[in-house]
This record gives sequence, C-alpha cells and structure tokens, in this order.
Amino acid sequence: MEQVLTVLPGSIREQIESVPLKVRHSIEEIRIRVQRPLEILTADNAFLLPWGSGRPYIVTEEDGAFVLSYLSGHSVYRLEEELKRGYITISGGHRVGLAGRVVTERGFVKGIRDIGSFNIRIARQTKGAAIPYLKKMTESDKWLHTLIVGPPKTGKTTLLRDIARIASEGEGLRLKPKTVGIVDERSEIAGCVMGVPQHDFGTRVDILDRCPKAEGMMMLIRSMSPDIIIVDEIGRAEDTEAILEAIHSGVTVIASVHGQNLEDVRKRPALKTLFDHRAFETVIELTAMTRKQNPNPPVLREQKELKVRVK
Repeated sequence: MEQVLTVLPGSIREQIESVPLKVRHSIEEIRIRVQRPLEILTADNAFLLPWGSGRPYIVTEEDGAFVLSYLSGHSVYRLEEELKRGYITISGGHRVGLAGRVVTERGFVKGIRDIGSFNIRIARQTKGAAIPYLKKMTESDKWLHTLIVGPPKTGKTTLLRDIARIASEGEGLRLKPKTVGIVDERSEIAGCVMGVPQHDFGTRVDILDRCPKAEGMMMLIRSMSPDIIIVDEIGRAEDTEAILEAIHSGVTVIASVHGQNLEDVRKRPALKTLFDHRAFETVIELTAMTRKQNPNPPVLREQKELKVRVK
C-alpha cells in the first residue's frame, strides 16, 4: 500500500489513511474519477470517502493531473505504449487502469487522452495459497497440466503466482525445483516494472512481460527451456494451438481461464480443441463464494475441485 500512497495527491492520501486499518488492509481497488466521488472497493463492499461522512470527497482536476504526472514521470509521452493498453504497472506490482478519450488510428487504439478515471488495483502476494492444491496438481515429482477456472476476483492469478513460486523453489523432498516460464501478457502475475518482477518467485522463474500468450509460449520453449509454462486468462484459438504445441514439446502447462464453471468453459469454441485432445489432467474450479467467506484468506479454499482426465 505504501507504493500506492506515493502515487496519490495529499488530499486523496489523507482520505485513504482515514479508513480503519482493518478495512484499509482489505482494499482491492481505489477508484479515482475526476469530478466524481472517491471510492474504494474491498472483496464484497464499496465505500465512498471520507470514511463515515455523509458528504463524499469529490476528486478534482488537480488530483487527476497529479496522479497522471506521477505515473508518467512528468512526461505523458513516456506512456505511449501504456496508454495503448489502458493500464500502467507501478512499483509493488500494483496496476493502474486508465479511462478517458480514446484516440484511434486506422481502426486501432493509439492511446488515451483527457484521462478522467484511474482504477488502482492493489496487488498482494499470498504465499501458501497453492499448498492445498499440490496433491491434486502433482504425481510424484511431476507437475500435471492444470486448468484453473473461475469468474473474476476469485483468486486465479493469486493461485498462479504461488504455484510459480512453489514450482521454482520446490517443496521439501517431494517436489524438486523446476524452471518456470511465465507469459504475463497484462503484467498481472509478476507485476514487472522495467522487467523486474515485483513479487517473490524464487530463483528459477523467467518472465516475458507484456507479451501475447501464444507467441510468448513459443518464445520460452525456443529460448529458455522451461519445465513449466504458466499463463493467465487463455481464450483465443492461438492460445489453444500454443498450449498443445507446448504439451507436445514436453512442457507442463498451467493456465487460468474466465468462466463460471468447467461446463461453461467447455462451451467456448476456441477452447474446444483442448478438451478434445484431453490437454489438461487437473481442473480446479474457484467460485465467488470463496472470497465472500473470507476476503483475505491465508490460503484459498476451493468450493469444488475436480481431478479429471477430460472425456
């Protein structure tokens, strides 16, 4: 949270610091919208600030200008690539989403101007999140091809992050350290800043930051010889082809996908081939119920877990 506070002007920082410590530690998003109320979101609640007051703090144009100036190092032109993607990753792995007037060129997004909304998503590493799943994801010293299914905000990325750490470091005598490659297309798993991951992955992880998943998987196989490849939010036909190529190359693939459940994911045409080829040996389903029970659990608790040889 300290890295996030440095991005904020004193007026907004003061509002965040007025929030009770217990709630402050559970903040997942800070929504800053120019000329509209300042908002924070936890796992299952949203609050307007200041805390406990009937009159919300209205974000000023000066507040928005301060945030943008800090993010850009006082030069918006330095953010050309980030503005095309609509987000910026800051120290600590936190991600700042941007919204405003979109500039297009020949039908493609060129950037965002007149930025009026910032969504700061707080990144937290939960070490130990993957431990309850290890017996289902491994056989002897071998990691199984695994698909993690769940709707947004159910902990898929948190789980992938901890799987990468454990696979890299090993676990006692049972699981030997592996070389792990991460294709982090949206800078969410590792939260890299200037190529350096902001989370602890141990010593045997190589990361392709801001790289398309399909191309990145092939790049890792050709150049980094990973034992395991980890990717977030698969869903395109080219992702399917790359995963099958990786599996046929002897690399274990661990991936996540958006979906309410496994049956929902099976219906997606772009992923059908993966199930036809029985690509994944283990499927873990996460639900929103997990987060509602405890917004910040020391480990994720699954609502439903399937060990399947896909039929």
